[in-house]
Amino acid sequence: MAAPRFHRWYEAQLRQGRNTARWVEYSLSASLMIVLIAMLTGISSIYAIVALFGVNAAMILFGLQMERVNLDRTHVDWWPCVFGCIAGVVPWIVIAIAIIGAQVENSGVPTFVFAIFISLFVLFNTFAVNQFLQYKGVGRWRDYLWGESTYLVLSLTAKTALAWQVFGGTLAS
Repeated sequence: MAAPRFHRWYEAQLRQGRNTARWVEYSLSASLMIVLIAMLTGISSIYAIVALFGVNAAMILFGLQMERVNLDRTHVDWWPCVFGCIAGVVPWIVIAIAIIGAQVENSGVPTFVFAIFISLFVLFNTFAVNQFLQYKGVGRWRDYLWGESTYLVLSLTAKTALAWQVFGGTLAS
């Protein structure tokens, strides 16, 4: 978004109270993160991996739809958020089932994978909290740019947490 042509587009979007680029980037990066977490729990079926990627990307794209349908509205339409939450819980349920299955069938998953599951679940859900606060106009979230800045910090935090936990966990193994 720093390139001159993209930067102007990005700033114009922010002035309108939306950020299409964020949602597109998140749909790819967060979905890759979900796939990595799933693979760490032992999910290896290409069908499952593709499905998890797709449903997680759909969840993120409901966030984009939330911004699109609520531009210049006095009443917030929460349906895209609801549908996004429904889609968004699916990968976490599948991963939890894989973790439980690994515990029952064999020696389970490494401890660092539990830490990743819990920490990333919490971090992923803070994106929804940020969106909720933004659309409710709570405190500093009345300013769209505050919510946008919060998204950037959350994204960096989630990606960094996952990278360090994978790095540290694999080194410890």
